Amino acid sequence: MRVAVVGGGISGLTAAYRLRAGLGDGATITVFEAGPGLGGKLRTIELAGQAYDVGAEAFLARRPEALALVEETGLTERLVHPTKARSTVRAGGQQVAMPGGTVMGVPGSVEAVAGVLSEDGRRQVAAEPELPPVRLEGDVALGELLRARFGDELVDRLVDPLLGGVYAGGADGLGLRATVPGLATAIGQGARSLTEAAASLIPKSTGDAPVFGTLAGGLGTLVDRLVELAKPELRLNTLVRGLTRLPSGFRLELVDETVEVDAVLLAVPAPAARRLLADVVPAASAALSEVEVASMAVVALALPPDAAVPDASGVLIGVHEGLTSKAFTFSSRKWAHLNDGPLLVRGSVGRFGEPGALKADDEELIRLVRTDLAELTGVTAEPVDTYVMRWGGGLPQYGVGHLDLVARVERAVAEVPGLAIVGAALHGVGIPACIATAGAGASRITSAAGHGQPVPS
Repeated sequence: MRVAVVGGGISGLTAAYRLRAGLGDGATITVFEAGPGLGGKLRTIELAGQAYDVGAEAFLARRPEALALVEETGLTERLVHPTKARSTVRAGGQQVAMPGGTVMGVPGSVEAVAGVLSEDGRRQVAAEPELPPVRLEGDVALGELLRARFGDELVDRLVDPLLGGVYAGGADGLGLRATVPGLATAIGQGARSLTEAAASLIPKSTGDAPVFGTLAGGLGTLVDRLVELAKPELRLNTLVRGLTRLPSGFRLELVDETVEVDAVLLAVPAPAARRLLADVVPAASAALSEVEVASMAVVALALPPDAAVPDASGVLIGVHEGLTSKAFTFSSRKWAHLNDGPLLVRGSVGRFGEPGALKADDEELIRLVRTDLAELTGVTAEPVDTYVMRWGGGLPQYGVGHLDLVARVERAVAEVPGLAIVGAALHGVGIPACIATAGAGASRITSAAGHGQPVPS
């Protein structure tokens, strides 16, 4: 069996690994990657002599998929969790501790967010449970709902900075059911207010269970291990320009050749998937055209060891705080394995619909991020090393009706034997969600092939 995996990010490589397990060594699995390297949004570089992630830097440890894959691929000894350093948020011109007791910034009580809001903002949050009960008809813009119930301040100071860290987008452009599905479920189960819904979702005690995890040596080690175990043929710097369905299998149109295969698994961003599916599955292509994307950049700084970087894991920054950056991660404070040598800091720039500073060249972008760092922390030390990683169109936006859109895509693709689609545009932008879609997509192909056992998703 010949299978083409289009896209060499975490979704595509996990799918290749699952395909190898399901189809055996006799299958030919080829990964086509348009860029010069593998990993997609997992990118580990060397900064001042240390392995450092300038894409995704961690995964959610409270979902099982990434942890299970780390264990399954023999990387458990590299697994590390954050230190006790707390995250902060820039709210109303002040840096305050990131409050607990919220669900993506939606509070379970007014006390939970008192330190972030003004007196007027606290009054609006306190009054929310007394408003008429929440009624949801289908999906709704998260920002519209939250602003109507809590006022603007909670959204601008807390919810938007949190969402910006995940989607590079704000509440006004994101849908409730895809971004904070637990709230919608709680309301559907009878919660009369958003405060009540959030309170029902907040664990009474999390104990010492870590929220996030990563790998010492960088998440690129997972990329390398998946390639080692999947044993695919690698076609780097190879753009797949078109896809045609044949009476049996598919034809991939490359720049200067064609390749015929029995099955295709697409693990590319929504715009590329839309283009490739235009003739094969027009309905799926049309649905994917509705997925918008955001661009961003990560500016990595290696500072002298004596730089007075705060004892915090980082700071999130609201759009109205007057700064270029949307977040900083103080990596050497957040991760113990990076606290040896230069202090590593990364600043994130770029929000959906606001290219702004992303138009600047690398030198200017570094200057802007350093200016923000000085404003936030007082640190003006000259970096000993820098690196700029740009992610053009890197983050899909889960707008209103996103779940229905994904259902349309998956129904249409399911009608074409030997075809699967996976990745961040579907059921979550985080690493565990991408791993989950990769397993499901690989299982679809291996089950149809009748080889071995279906691969668990």
